[in-house]
Amino acid sequence: MKRRSLGIAAGACVLLAACGYRLLPWTAPAEEPLVIGTANSLTHLDPAGGYDSGSWALYSNIYQSLLTFDPGASVPRPDAAESCGFTGPLTTYRCKVRGDLTFSNGHPVTAAAVKHSFDRVLEIRDPLGPSPLFANLRSVEASGSFVTFHLATADATWPSKIATPAGSIVDPAEFPRSGLRTLPTFPGSGPYLLSSYEEGDRIGLVPNPAYRGAVPKEGKPVEIRYYATSQEVEKAWNAREIDVAHAGLTAATLAALENGEDPDARLSVGESTVARYLVLNTRPAHRPLGRVAAREAVAALVDRGRLAETVFEDTVSPLYSLVPRGVTGHGTDFYDVYPESDPRWAARRLRDAGVSTPVRIKLGHQLGSAAAEARALKAQLERRGLFRVELVEEADWVRYQERYKSGEFDAYVLQWSPDFPDPDTFVQPLVGSDNTLHNGYASAGIDRSIEATQRFVDRHRSIERFRAIQRVVAEDVPLVPLWQKKSYVVTRPAVTGGHSLVADDSGVWRLWELGRQR
Repeated sequence: MKRRSLGIAAGACVLLAACGYRLLPWTAPAEEPLVIGTANSLTHLDPAGGYDSGSWALYSNIYQSLLTFDPGASVPRPDAAESCGFTGPLTTYRCKVRGDLTFSNGHPVTAAAVKHSFDRVLEIRDPLGPSPLFANLRSVEASGSFVTFHLATADATWPSKIATPAGSIVDPAEFPRSGLRTLPTFPGSGPYLLSSYEEGDRIGLVPNPAYRGAVPKEGKPVEIRYYATSQEVEKAWNAREIDVAHAGLTAATLAALENGEDPDARLSVGESTVARYLVLNTRPAHRPLGRVAAREAVAALVDRGRLAETVFEDTVSPLYSLVPRGVTGHGTDFYDVYPESDPRWAARRLRDAGVSTPVRIKLGHQLGSAAAEARALKAQLERRGLFRVELVEEADWVRYQERYKSGEFDAYVLQWSPDFPDPDTFVQPLVGSDNTLHNGYASAGIDRSIEATQRFVDRHRSIERFRAIQRVVAEDVPLVPLWQKKSYVVTRPAVTGGHSLVADDSGVWRLWELGRQR
């Protein structure tokens, strides 16, 4: 999964007199909503149009998938499905859909609705959507209460993939097959209903009384407020405008909270596998980074330790592989292949390859800490006059994705959150053919290795192949791993369940666990 920021249905505002509106009939709320502030915005409320952590956090609350993950689990369990399993070889997967489910508009959740949901992801193939996750899906068949997935090649990770929000089930009567939904309502069958929405600002959620599925409890009303930067989240926290700060406070503030400097805050911290990469545009050799020697020089100039210390106050730790620590198959290939922060090595590599210096590149980045990070990277790359870096800032998350996917940047900074607990989630979407980075990189050898890893139900048997993939990535340098971070959630002392929002490898945002002490 998934990248990072809120641009919803561009046509929605023309349908209404104003962009702020209620989606459910007004009744006085039984209790005040818990207010969450976050800098993780979303791309689209239609699950066929979003493949980023902000969007998926919301999808896991207003929609259902056939399967879902319990906290810390590595294997999914049924949610909208009654049962699921492979029917022989790992190329056919069948689920029986529960018979007691309805969408929030009263329409039944059926196997036909499941088929429609997957078919439209592949047909729309939105450039910001999750279709790369289903690259192996050949067709979907619905018969009665059963839905069957036919895969092009064996894939033991398929149950995990359909358990992600990419597998969100939508109503065929409401969500068109060939385009994203533009109406301002988004009926689902998840544990929450979308009650209100103000474009670019906030979303209201209330518990869904008709929900049936894996979530064991009814949650509290929630309001999610979106901010452009972590500095804005921090300002709202200090003004006591929010009860929960998620993916938003600055590194300096988080470091202070870890030292117990604010008695009015409860800090939940967890190890995460959220990773940060410097993505390099490998498109044809006439581009500045089209030659591998130039990309190798970038890898040798980056000083991860300094980034972690000076920009992020040691709230992140250096990363030297495609697959982060804590994930099966993690390696240290960029540490093994390249020196750390060595301008002499980089200069020699460029000279030996006949690459003229300075190499001029455009580096794309977002606001806040990403801007500070980009400035630090610019300083590191420009040592000894080897590179000349033009920083290109983009405030809007949707526009940022569109710009890097169009190839406008020679390099750009991207944060990636896991889709599910398996190394495949860092490999196939990032370096497989038709990957979501859109940096022009493809490797037939990596594609064959990915296919081989997906044949193993026992995922430990795939470790050596994942390590081999990571060595090829280090040699080809389509990206440079920078760091991985801890997961932080800050709540007021009276708020309970904040630990449930600490990121795990499933990407599920368990809002129903939040509450208030009486």
